[in-house]
Amino acid sequence: MGQTPHKIQCRCGQLEGELTSTVGAMHLACYCRDCQAYAHALGNPGQVLDELGGTDVIATLQHRLRFTKGADSLACLMLSRQGVLRWYASCCNTPIGNTARDPRLSYIGLVHTCMGMPAADLDKEFGTNRVVVNKKDARKPKRDASSASALFAIWRIIGSVVWARLNGSWKKSPFFQPGSTRPVAAPRVLSQEEREQAYEAVLPAK
Repeated sequence: MGQTPHKIQCRCGQLEGELTSTVGAMHLACYCRDCQAYAHALGNPGQVLDELGGTDVIATLQHRLRFTKGADSLACLMLSRQGVLRWYASCCNTPIGNTARDPRLSYIGLVHTCMGMPAADLDKEFGTNRVVVNKKDARKPKRDASSASALFAIWRIIGSVVWARLNGSWKKSPFFQPGSTRPVAAPRVLSQEEREQAYEAVLPAK
């Protein structure tokens, strides 16, 4: 991983951008029911989830991402009013990434669907040692690296977010209005019916 930019785009190509630096980015696999429900809510679970219900995620900071084309296609969805902001391209429902509601927590989990390559190919750039989180919600028991490795990765993310808060780089987020905590696209909260349908589609863990 290094300073070479990594292209970001939606499936249809209307939304494009780049991850300007991959320094410090981490390769995660999240199996939580929320991420699974989100994939179902957008109507493309087979293109997002692996066979155990996991989503490959590249964890980085928001100021390292910029959009160069079609930024008006950026849309935001929330599974509930207390949920995280889940960004996607409205033109083709490609998941882009997940952020906190507060831009000062400048973490973003980029979903592999916007990285321009199959999830398996991300290993070449971001490493094969995925940190598995929320494995209790996987469809079958999931083996992963030691809990110590996961804890170390989490603390690395926390440390980078704290540093962005201290040096002010959190203010350069492409997901929030400059100098504001207001998202660039108004979040749409799933209706109760939509939410129930999305979660009912998630297969229970075994």
